[in-house]
This record gives sequence, C-alpha cells and structure tokens, in this order.
Amino acid sequence: MEYLYERISYLRGLVDGLEIDEKSKEGKVLIAIIDALEDFADAINDLEASQSELDDYVGAIDEDLSEVEDEIYDDESDDEYDYVEVECPNCHMLMSVEDELLDDEDAEIVCPHCNETVNVKDVIIYEDDDKE
Repeated sequence: MEYLYERISYLRGLVDGLEIDEKSKEGKVLIAIIDALEDFADAINDLEASQSELDDYVGAIDEDLSEVEDEIYDDESDDEYDYVEVECPNCHMLMSVEDELLDDEDAEIVCPHCNETVNVKDVIIYEDDDKE
C-alpha cells in the first residue's frame, strides 16, 4: 500500500508547486480531496492488515481441522469390521451382521426387513457358493 501514499504525496507536491492558495475555494477543495484520499489509503491499509491476520488465522484453523479429520477418519479405517450375511428365521431375508456379533450367543439383532428382534443363535449363516 506504500504506492498509495506515494501518489498522495505526489498530488500534494503538485498542489504546493502550483502555489494554489489554501484559502481560495479551489485550494480548499483540492486540499480536502487530498486529505480524503489519504483517509482512504489509511482505511485500505488497515483493511489489508486485518485481511492478512484473517488469512493467517484461517490457515491455522484449516491445519487444525486437517489434523482432526486425519485423526477421525484414520481411526475409522483402523476399525473396519468383517460382515457376514445371515438369513432371518422369521422372514427369511438376508441381512449383514458383524462377524464378531455372531460369537455372542446372547446378542440380539433387529431384522431390517421384518423389524423382529432375533437372537443371534437363531439366524442362519448364508453360504454363497460363488465366493472363492
């Protein structure tokens, strides 16, 4: 933003070089315009500083968010479960159940098709002949 201040100084120099009387109507207008331009340059300079601070802050937030996302999504990929297709003894429809859940004979699941609660020991494990 330094170039704005240089241009304003140049305009002040032109007004001084023309020996325009600051008490004349034209002189008052030119001085007021130059002062207003200087105020605009100050405001732009302040906005640029604020924008730079915001950019730094957003960058830091983005880095923190990336770390959180990595932590969350990396943990999910480590917790992959193996699913087994089983047949509901009530409606005979297939559903996917976590493999570890089948080891607990007291566990109960709700069939997504018939909405009946089924004990895990009562389900029929579906064997697909096409699997290798």
